[in-house]
Amino acid sequence: MPSLNLAIIGTGHVGLVTGTCFAEKGHRVICVDSDTSKIETLRQGGMPIYEPGLEELVRRNVAAGRLSFSTEIAPAVRVSEIIFICVGTPPTPTGQPDLSFVEAVSREIARNLDDSYRLIVEKSTVPVRTGEHVRRTLEKYAAKGVAFDVASNPEFLSEGTAVRDTLTPDRIVIGASSKRAEEKLRSLFETFNSPIIVTDINSAELIKHASNSFLAMKVSFINAVAAICEECGANVEEVARGMGMDKRIGRAFLRAGAGYGGFCFPKDVEAFVAVAESLGYQFDLLRQVQEVNVAQRERIVRKIDKELWVCKDKTVGLLGLSFKPDTDDVRESPALFIASTLIGKGARVRAYDPKAIDKARKAMPELTCCADAYEAAKGADCVVLMTEWEEFRRLDLDRLRTVMAHPTLIDCRNVFEPASVRALGFTYRSVGRP
Repeated sequence: MPSLNLAIIGTGHVGLVTGTCFAEKGHRVICVDSDTSKIETLRQGGMPIYEPGLEELVRRNVAAGRLSFSTEIAPAVRVSEIIFICVGTPPTPTGQPDLSFVEAVSREIARNLDDSYRLIVEKSTVPVRTGEHVRRTLEKYAAKGVAFDVASNPEFLSEGTAVRDTLTPDRIVIGASSKRAEEKLRSLFETFNSPIIVTDINSAELIKHASNSFLAMKVSFINAVAAICEECGANVEEVARGMGMDKRIGRAFLRAGAGYGGFCFPKDVEAFVAVAESLGYQFDLLRQVQEVNVAQRERIVRKIDKELWVCKDKTVGLLGLSFKPDTDDVRESPALFIASTLIGKGARVRAYDPKAIDKARKAMPELTCCADAYEAAKGADCVVLMTEWEEFRRLDLDRLRTVMAHPTLIDCRNVFEPASVRALGFTYRSVGRP
């Protein structure tokens, strides 16, 4: 397979991982971002995000000359055959995604197209029919007679496993408007050894929003079941195991806990609801998914309230700040919601996370950040485990109990076995388990 020249516009989580993995497959990739500090960090060998395995891949492909970084779109467009748009689409107050970055990048790409054919690919998560707007923008601002196609290639990576998800995806979705575009993307993904699904662009755009919304629905469903289990003495893990063995359902995402967080699920569910409403459909099912997710965080606060009675002047140790393990992303993190609520009630919150401390400190300066789990638990009236990092699974619980003022442990991710923890002298509460 001949190597291709690729431009990745936007070096957030998706753009940086995508570009690096394409370079790892032997293609020549330029990653472009308007954030000069981020680009300088990457040029100096640093990493703006934590993602397992990514730093090594970036260094290897930079050293091999296949991966480079720039703040300028124009030269990247001129030397590239395929241009991926990977810029952010943050939510607006209405829930609709802000597509101003997509529009601005489309204009800039259009102004730098020349006589050579280019394929412009949406990689950002966008509402259905965005491809039509991208095409019209390119036609409006490009020189007459320029040859190009627009395609959609949604990403399905998960933070914490993004490199693996990109190099060995469950499926590759190509939304193509022409045979030429389809063949170009097929050649790009030739060595990925994954099923390729080719659709129209609108369907490809919908696949992404529908997939994330369905996964969020599974999370909210099992958390709702966990609430029922707590009222009747059932065990949500046994319920989930029994459900998950049905191949029509599957075990993935049926883990009771603190609810979903991060940037993608909250944003994508809200966007899908807003898009549906703009098309005349009231997506009440997904509205309930959102409500259950918020309610799950509030249930955790009530668990803490029940154990402390009065939160004011109590010390709470918080273990985990990222919204999930193996990432430093604290956006929409349930842990920060819990921390903010407890601080608002007058509690002293001491927190620790293996990777997300710096980002959490920026997001919540009033948080007391600690060097390890035992420092966070020192003098605590209660410890709340919010993120299931492997490091926390290996905690010395005897030591943890010794440094606490009162041995109360609230396990919001069901990491520990209840009887074993209680045998050590803890007051122990988890989610959906007796």
